[in-house]
Amino acid sequence: MAKIAIVYHSGYGHTAKQAAAVAAGVNEVAGASAQLVALDDIAAVPWADLDGADGIIFGAPTYMGGPSAKFKEFADASSKAWFTRAWQDKVAGGFTNSASLNGDKQGTLGALATLALQHGMIWVSLGLLPANSSKAQRNDVNRMGASYGAMAQSDSDVGPDVAPPAGDLETARLYGARVAATTLRFVRGKQ
Repeated sequence: MAKIAIVYHSGYGHTAKQAAAVAAGVNEVAGASAQLVALDDIAAVPWADLDGADGIIFGAPTYMGGPSAKFKEFADASSKAWFTRAWQDKVAGGFTNSASLNGDKQGTLGALATLALQHGMIWVSLGLLPANSSKAQRNDVNRMGASYGAMAQSDSDVGPDVAPPAGDLETARLYGARVAATTLRFVRGKQ
């Protein structure tokens, strides 16, 4: 069994919805299970669960071109795991959401990947072609054209009951399944 923690912060509920879609994708893969870890209180982070996980998927909204302050607080607090190499060779991935179509989400995914790489983790790309033809629709998979990880866009005037759109959530689900399948390969390789 591959245990995958999904550690995320959500300011308005949109990123939480994306995290749930990632978890659904993980749980669809036979032999994998997801644990959602919401970063509401840094003191409540289950560090032992993260240390015991086979993979960790990081999620944060993009605020001002980077991850939210609450996620950054978590990243900074992970220095003990960094120092002891507790996450070394774990599989990693990441996702983000912002109100703007671009919103500089690439900066957030880069920050999440850098965090993983500093921990010695193995980053998994999105692995989906972009929906970049003239026929592309709002609900298409990978309409953001991401490669680092899953991106979503949530209009600022609607709540998480409406946004992110179905295509962005499907992208997140597919990404969760990809990270889970990759993690299983590593877990089986260790046995």
